[in-house]
Amino acid sequence: PQSKTFVIERVEDFLKNAKYPEHCIHCEGVDERIENPRHHPSYEFGTGCNLRCIFCYSEIAKRRGIEIREGYYGEMNPKAITISQFGEPFYYGAERLLSVIRTLRDIFGDVRIDIQTNGVLLDERVCREADIMMISLDAGSKENYRRICGKDAFERVLRNIDISSKLTYTSVRTILIPGVNDFEIGKIAEISKSADELFLQPISLYREQKNLIRLIDIERTESLWEYLETASMLSEITEVRIPGCLLVNLRRFEKECGVENLRFLRRDVFGELPKIEREWKFVL
Repeated sequence: PQSKTFVIERVEDFLKNAKYPEHCIHCEGVDERIENPRHHPSYEFGTGCNLRCIFCYSEIAKRRGIEIREGYYGEMNPKAITISQFGEPFYYGAERLLSVIRTLRDIFGDVRIDIQTNGVLLDERVCREADIMMISLDAGSKENYRRICGKDAFERVLRNIDISSKLTYTSVRTILIPGVNDFEIGKIAEISKSADELFLQPISLYREQKNLIRLIDIERTESLWEYLETASMLSEITEVRIPGCLLVNLRRFEKECGVENLRFLRRDVFGELPKIEREWKFVL
């Protein structure tokens, strides 16, 4: 077993040296001067998806009758645009996605385009056009992938991570779910070594997710220390990044209270459904 001192020092070193995820560059969340930061501007297609992941907030939005209007949300001088916060962009077809990317560049010029995808329907042409591909991988085995995502597509996603990694900046995006995928997190880190980074995020829960709540270890999920321990451990395997807005706040806490007191920091795991804070402007 590793000593408490060793673990604390490893977490401290991780917090000191961790870089922001590439996706978080230009995000308001890493600018401490902004009191109420918003997510990047985004282009949304809708909540359609080819998977049924047990933690998905798009599913909750649909259950609550929340409609996501297709179109561009944000100011008219963006540095980065995310496609998309809701739904699976490839679900709407690679040709449609390529058309949107190219038209956004026609409108905004040299804007960074970040694609959030589950990786199942990946198309190489989109990888060549996008600046960042964020591919979700929340399991380290076929069996657990099917359990979490509702479909047998594990091997295909692994192949597509490798393909994307050869064509553009690729981030493997993993939600840490204690009691559901923590026992495979090392395997996920090994898989992500072909990519540019492993973007490790803590899970947020919603009251409607009764099946997931029965599976998950709530107490461990509340612990930011366990999350940081996991991130720092995985950083010995691959390039690990955590959300930039979270990293900013953890560093501020550490500076004021000391790294050891992070062990007592807990978070409310039951979140509010993400909202598109920016104004709808147009549809392509």
